[in-house]
Amino acid sequence: MILLKNCFYLVKSADDPGSFGVDVLIRGNRVEAVGSNLAMPADAEGRVIDASRHVVIPGLVNTHHHFYQTLTRNLPAVQNAKLFTWLVYLYEIWKYLDEDAIYWSTALATAELLKTGCTLTTDHHYLYPGGVGADIMALQFKAAGDTGIRFSPTRGSMSLSKKDGGLPPDTVVQSEDDILVDSERVIREFHDSDPFSMRKIALAPCSPFSVSEQSMKDTAALARKYGVLLHTHLAETKDENKFCERTLGRRPLKVMEDCDFVGPDVWFAHGIHFTDDELSVLQETGCQIAHCPTSNMRLGSGICRVKEMKEMGINVALAVDGSASNDSSDMLGEIRNALFLQRVAHGADALTGRDVFRMATENGARLLNFEKAGIIEEGGPADIALFDVHKLEYAGSLSDPLGALIFSGYNHGTDYTIVNGKLVVEKGRLTGIDEEDLSRRANAAASRLYEKAGIV
Repeated sequence: MILLKNCFYLVKSADDPGSFGVDVLIRGNRVEAVGSNLAMPADAEGRVIDASRHVVIPGLVNTHHHFYQTLTRNLPAVQNAKLFTWLVYLYEIWKYLDEDAIYWSTALATAELLKTGCTLTTDHHYLYPGGVGADIMALQFKAAGDTGIRFSPTRGSMSLSKKDGGLPPDTVVQSEDDILVDSERVIREFHDSDPFSMRKIALAPCSPFSVSEQSMKDTAALARKYGVLLHTHLAETKDENKFCERTLGRRPLKVMEDCDFVGPDVWFAHGIHFTDDELSVLQETGCQIAHCPTSNMRLGSGICRVKEMKEMGINVALAVDGSASNDSSDMLGEIRNALFLQRVAHGADALTGRDVFRMATENGARLLNFEKAGIIEEGGPADIALFDVHKLEYAGSLSDPLGALIFSGYNHGTDYTIVNGKLVVEKGRLTGIDEEDLSRRANAAASRLYEKAGIV
């Protein structure tokens, strides 16, 4: 058991005004009680954590990432590139991914997320280099299990390479028959639909121009056969929209409609360049959006119409996106950027701190179909982040302790992160994996990639 004693400020949900001085008792993987003057049961063994310095919040939820990209951050050649140029350059590095790179990049990305308050994440791994003989999904689940995060990855895919009019090299795509066979395998092998699951699977063709329309249709049918979610990139850049119009004869969302790749079981990454009519389609079909503000700024892709989507009742969640277009996996920082980017487009009252907090918690849990996550409540999953706000960077900001996390801080690390009732970050350090060894091995894996790609 774990008892969080005398929380400086507890926020159970985006609608909760917050409470000072309350306790949280965790038994097993669930929150047993929230209230004042709680005590560890006399017959129980456990840990009491003094939370009198901490803002205590539900674990954050990350709804789009590319973990392998943690090994190709900050490369000078694409620091100023737009999406398509950026992709073409990086594919020539990513094609050398091996088992070691996939494991350590997954461990690195999940470690960063945990240390910034994220307890539930997806990943969109759509590269399947021919030289990788191991089960990529098994490698990812092993790494996520070692760091301790709740994990709902997508089985991504690409079938169209350069010779087919696509962007990636031949060596990282698969046949569409192979994609379907393996997609069904990973669902059967790994997917757990339990509300407290640590493992769920979604299916995720990379984009409308990375697989054929028939493959999109077949993937959607397979996902619905097994009741799993669907995901893809959509409307990220104006160039993408023009590319689809030129090669497929219509805009990306129309392609998705024609492939039956719309509905409440579908979420799109980015969703920046939608027309008013297309927003209405999202509203009517129940499609959801993973908003990636830092990546969108980093690549100059544009500003997602989050304010309008929110007003229309479209579910928008938050995501850090791949680390080569963000250069970090900082979930708390993503909240801050989401808030400020909408204010650039729509003014100082475009979104409130509570609005973006909801996007990063309840909205994300709903999007990934973890309905019990994203809030702290009795009987709910014990996924909780504790931030020490009695530090220099928060001084003078504690009139609104939750607002302090969003507006004021610059060191975004948690003091404690709890996932499924287990301490996975303690006093700012990972408990499941050695941080120095992780950093060393990730750097070594990155160096091997660069060497194989001829980058000095």
